Amino acid sequence: MPSSFNALDNPGRRTALRAGSLGVLSVAAIGVLAGSPAMARGKNASRGDVDILNVALGLEHEAIAAYQAGAESGLLQKPVLDVAVQFQGHHKAHRDALITAITKLGGAPVQSKSMNDYAAGLGLSAVKSQADILRLAQRLERGAANAYIGVMPSFKEKAFAQVCARLAADEVMHWTALSQALGDALPAMPLTFGG
Repeated sequence: MPSSFNALDNPGRRTALRAGSLGVLSVAAIGVLAGSPAMARGKNASRGDVDILNVALGLEHEAIAAYQAGAESGLLQKPVLDVAVQFQGHHKAHRDALITAITKLGGAPVQSKSMNDYAAGLGLSAVKSQADILRLAQRLERGAANAYIGVMPSFKEKAFAQVCARLAADEVMHWTALSQALGDALPAMPLTFGG
């Protein structure tokens, strides 16, 4: 990460996906995300799995839109813009994996909303600075990490929990970089995420 990304002044996306509201992904849904067609064909696939995956997909669409709005705002300095675009790319990969999973389970992937809808839902009219954009992204990333961590205990197979752990790790990495860029102190207590 460029050093100037760290030198900034310190001036819900995922609430629908938190542990209590996400529910439990089935073995079949995680099999699709893990790239295991045999697991995906399992008898545990259900309409509920597709619905849960579509909630996750909707939130990935939201993250992509938030980073797009930040990139187009003209408020991000070049090194910060580069990192934001990189993080957006991670969310696009998450989106693509979820679309594949939903399709393989026989569902219809939820479509993204208009940028105007995302702007209203995210409160983008209040964004006036680079720090505002980073703070919004930080909040969204924390919610995403907590959501993916929240479903991990539901799995008996390590491979299923590993998929969620990998997604959560991306989100925590993003949150950490954003927190550092904002000049926030590291959390004083352990077990910061998933609670």
